Amino acid sequence: MVNLKVKAETKADRTFDVVNVILVAIITLLLLYPLWFVVMASFSNPREIFKTPLLLVPQGFNLEGYKMIFTNKDIWTGMRNSVIYTVLGTLVNLVMTTLAAYPLSRRELKGKGPLTFFFTFTMFFSGGLIPSYLLNQMLGIVNTVWVMVIPGAISVYNMIIMRTYFVQSIPTELEESAYLDGASDMQLLIKIVLPLSTPIIAVMTMFYGLGRWNSYFDAMIYLSNRSLFPLQLILREILIQNQTLANNSQLLTTNTMDTISQSKEAIKYASIVISTLPILVLYPITAKYFEKGIMLGSVKG
Repeated sequence: MVNLKVKAETKADRTFDVVNVILVAIITLLLLYPLWFVVMASFSNPREIFKTPLLLVPQGFNLEGYKMIFTNKDIWTGMRNSVIYTVLGTLVNLVMTTLAAYPLSRRELKGKGPLTFFFTFTMFFSGGLIPSYLLNQMLGIVNTVWVMVIPGAISVYNMIIMRTYFVQSIPTELEESAYLDGASDMQLLIKIVLPLSTPIIAVMTMFYGLGRWNSYFDAMIYLSNRSLFPLQLILREILIQNQTLANNSQLLTTNTMDTISQSKEAIKYASIVISTLPILVLYPITAKYFEKGIMLGSVKG
């Protein structure tokens, strides 16, 4: 029988644990407070925000910022467009990334090295903005839904992470057994590999989904039809319009300036909350897969 001796916890160990807990708690509070401040400020009277530097609860409960945003029809149009771009774009991303990563994870693939170099090369060199615009224009997708979906169909960085996950996590013996049972490559991918790859798929969904939701630069470049604008671009316009109006102080009275300034602050904080709400909803769903998927996928294979 093996006699295992458990080392008694010393006073230094307990002190170290206490210090660690305190440091982690402080860092957590520092990271969470800005988000908490924005949420509380969005429900507060703008006048009270400046009077209370450390905002822990709403001061002068106020929903004017949300009312001004949601009475704007463009907000609902932008939200609908953002949901379409995010859902459709993320599905395209997942399909394209998987179809690129899985073949490159197979040992028997001929020319795997040159193909990997071809993909990696695009991470460091690209044609630039003007050639990209001309290409999309030639394809006839400028000012359409597809210009927000197709150009970013795959991220090479994410593809490499997924490929490494397949190499590290899918046993070769399992693949050989499936082939012996008569499975084709596509059947192997759909029925065996993907069900075993839930962690990395969840991680990729989060990466691509957040990127799609927060994207507004492509919309600024490729979209001129206002009915196609995503939510982020609409919120940006609202903030710019309020800032421009507030800057024309020579045309406004003091009371009007004060009202505009308050409206600007209310809209600013409410806009931040609305634009980050999907992120706050999505992250807890995928968080339990995040560590496993990203760690296995980032190990060099």
